[in-house]
Amino acid sequence: MNFTYMVRCADGSLYTGWTNDLEKRIRCHNDGKGAKYTRPRLPVRLVYYERFDTKEDAMRREAAIKRLTKARKEELVAKFDGM
Repeated sequence: MNFTYMVRCADGSLYTGWTNDLEKRIRCHNDGKGAKYTRPRLPVRLVYYERFDTKEDAMRREAAIKRLTKARKEELVAKFDGM
């Protein structure tokens, strides 16, 4: 299983990525071993994810989310919180 995910950083910003082990990746971020962007913005909290069968699909969705406006990303997060 592969995932596209968003985390909320301590400064309120959102970071989008993909992984094949969601729990491990979030732990990595919070251990300061994740993305360069998140390291100075710890801790992070998982606020959104989607599951995919292939890494290519997850990477494609990551790219699509990264192109969205901040407002649209926040809409995705808000809908996810309500699920």
